[in-house]
Amino acid sequence: MTQDILRPEIGWAVEAAQEKQAADITVLKLSGAFADYFVLASGHSPPQLKAIVEAIEHRLDEHGVRLMHREAKPGAEWLLLDYGDFVVHIFSERARQYYDLERLWRTAQRMDFPADRPAPGRHAESRNDTIGP
Repeated sequence: MTQDILRPEIGWAVEAAQEKQAADITVLKLSGAFADYFVLASGHSPPQLKAIVEAIEHRLDEHGVRLMHREAKPGAEWLLLDYGDFVVHIFSERARQYYDLERLWRTAQRMDFPADRPAPGRHAESRNDTIGP
């Protein structure tokens, strides 16, 4: 997957997560699924998870991208923002390892955004290969 095919709203979500120091930000481009993309990120504490979710919601709302559904209960370790064509998953580190969506969707194209790298449109690390079986 290349940065060129990422839609602007995906980039805005990644940028907002980066601004709140989200860890291990990954975008998966799905095929034959209920959404076109998953945006995954991790946080280190419940307040940080909440801050990441709120920052993404705020940034996308500023651009007129409307949230369809939100699963973000206080103290939860997996928060979800459903924007229809893409879904944002914010995890605690423990929950991300446990649910391992990257493994479940291992055939998806993947783009990782390390903490020291900028969001889409700049110099993100891209992997065009598919993950093994």
